[in-house]
Amino acid sequence: MPDPAKTLLDTSKDKMGKTAALLKRELAALRAGRANPQLLDRIVVDYYGAQTPLNQLANIAAPEARQLVISLWDPKLIPIVEKEIMKSDLGMTPSNDGKAIRLTVPELNEERRKELTKVIRKNAEEARVAIRNTRRDAADAIKKMEKANELTEDDRKKAEADLQKLTDNATKEVDAIASEKEKEIMSV
Repeated sequence: MPDPAKTLLDTSKDKMGKTAALLKRELAALRAGRANPQLLDRIVVDYYGAQTPLNQLANIAAPEARQLVISLWDPKLIPIVEKEIMKSDLGMTPSNDGKAIRLTVPELNEERRKELTKVIRKNAEEARVAIRNTRRDAADAIKKMEKANELTEDDRKKAEADLQKLTDNATKEVDAIASEKEKEIMSV
């Protein structure tokens, strides 16, 4: 296969992989009834004028199955971090002892589990749409290459078949990520 088509397929594969990785990161932030330090990955704190992720300002540990302990390196930040956690969509109330912030992860009820399952399915569908958009853009580029005589008809057909394989693999990966998270959420 000529170089331009291979380069295009490699770029498409990379974009599809990034889409799956982004979905995995987004789903990791969903509460599953267990304490997970990744729940706090989206918390950003104003640290001396710079927006800094919480995990760069503190040690976050899960000493128990349903508790997170945030040990800040600068104790002056405790009230600021508490406010950011309260503003976030985590639905948890922080408590501090002057040295560390403790978060208790509430048990998930059946209704909340079903809501989270819907969120997982919605995020997975958005990822599949992004993958299909990448495929469409690459297919258009392949057709333009053929019109510009950079590819022969046989090379175009092979490139399109390879592109479809990439799309199928990326979609399977997204489905696997989503079903794994659904199992985690629905397990009591």
